[in-house]
Amino acid sequence: MAGLYLDTSALGRILLAEPDAGAIRAVFANYDAWWSSELLVVELRRLAVREGLLNAAERLLAGVALLPVDGAALQRASRLKPVDVRALDAIHLEAAVTLKHRGAIGAVLTYDRQLQGGCRHHELLVEAPAEP
Repeated sequence: MAGLYLDTSALGRILLAEPDAGAIRAVFANYDAWWSSELLVVELRRLAVREGLLNAAERLLAGVALLPVDGAALQRASRLKPVDVRALDAIHLEAAVTLKHRGAIGAVLTYDRQLQGGCRHHELLVEAPAEP
């Protein structure tokens, strides 16, 4: 079974115990690994500090394999299509595309509409469950 790429719009919902957090956790069970870009660490920790949830964020991050954000990744992200994907989301998209080519992920879990469009452009399955 392939892994699942997570962005902050998804993992942040679990951190904040939003109504769809249970549905998101249920999707996790369909994948054998959880991946993200190192960008997730910055975004999730900053959210956690604002909300007083740093320990909970650290527990969530501990289960995620992280793809490094290096100069080469940033160069690829800067040129990645579609161009309407915002800069930070382009970094997530570049990481997801890289992991897809490695056979490491089968889908991306995101609620960000522009990132979802970028994923579809690169033929990445998008997961965005909602509570029934």
